[in-house]
Amino acid sequence: MKEGKFQIEDSVEDWQSQVEMMLTQRIGDAGKKIHSGRSRNDQVLVDLKLYFRTEIQNIFRNTETLFLELIKLSEQYKHVLMPGYTHLQIAMPSSFGLWFGAYAESLVDDLHLLKAAWAVCNKNPLGSAAGYGSSFPLNRTMTTQLLGFDDLNYNVVYAQMGRGKTERILAQAMSSIAATLAKFAMDVTLFINQNFGFISFPAHLTTGSSIMPHKKNPDVFELIRSRCNKIQALPNEIAMMTTNLPVGYHRDLQLLKENLFPAFKSLNECLEIATFMLENIEVKENILDDPKYDYLFSVEVVNNEVLKGVPFREAYRKIGLDIEAGTFKPLKEVNHTHEGSIGNLCNDQIQRMFEEVKASFNFEKVEKALQDLLK
Repeated sequence: MKEGKFQIEDSVEDWQSQVEMMLTQRIGDAGKKIHSGRSRNDQVLVDLKLYFRTEIQNIFRNTETLFLELIKLSEQYKHVLMPGYTHLQIAMPSSFGLWFGAYAESLVDDLHLLKAAWAVCNKNPLGSAAGYGSSFPLNRTMTTQLLGFDDLNYNVVYAQMGRGKTERILAQAMSSIAATLAKFAMDVTLFINQNFGFISFPAHLTTGSSIMPHKKNPDVFELIRSRCNKIQALPNEIAMMTTNLPVGYHRDLQLLKENLFPAFKSLNECLEIATFMLENIEVKENILDDPKYDYLFSVEVVNNEVLKGVPFREAYRKIGLDIEAGTFKPLKEVNHTHEGSIGNLCNDQIQRMFEEVKASFNFEKVEKALQDLLK
């Protein structure tokens, strides 16, 4: 099984029957007792939860790698200014440090949702049988400990009701990470555009046009954007497949795998390729030397007047009239010092929040339990 060579023979109904047959061949009639106190329902449920735990760990590790790359770039380019926008209009000075750091912190919040999904997935349904328990005196606490689960799904009916709900909660966590990636990908496709020209990538990481020799298309980020938008639809797809199912198991639930399982691979690939692309990003410096960005500093000029004692509303009106008259003179300096601003990114605090949420998963407990079980 570990070698990936497990096969279900044509004469056997399913994998549970195949395992029972192989075990009986190996140890004799005792193997025929393996299904006592079990059902395919709770066996599939526990296997799904074990699988989901593994996939959550994979998503976390790839998210961590991307997070660390974003923090590194934020520190590397913290003094390089860029325009900030509201309504896609030039607004106020920003920096590449702020831009990269913003997405790093966004991933921290996404991981809180992933942690919630982990908490739901890390409860043991084994022993709920077909959804109504067993007359055998099962020790469900023992299997919970052996498999490294944090707790039980105690109510056997709810253990089965949790199927579909668990997948939806996990999909919601995945969609949150996907939303961060899709938004970042949109930024990249804008900023690589010639009208912005803030960043670039080596030619071998972009694509050209069949007729326009000047083109450097950000196909990688366009595909990340589309893939991640597709993942954002996943919670709704799962909800629509399960929303009107009454209590108990239904075959409809099998179809959840068709939607969810490929999403694991897709999200992990998006995280990996986004990290790879960022390792090769090229940032343009001195962007704000262009006169079209002079108005970015209007707020700085207003604030300077306020610091001299001029009431804010009067200073605002005066600078507005100067802009209309074409006499506005920018002071291209930024003096932001408060927490989380251009001059004080607080990346160490963002890193702290990341480490706190990482520790809350306690992956080590699960890994140790499974290693002990396999010995």
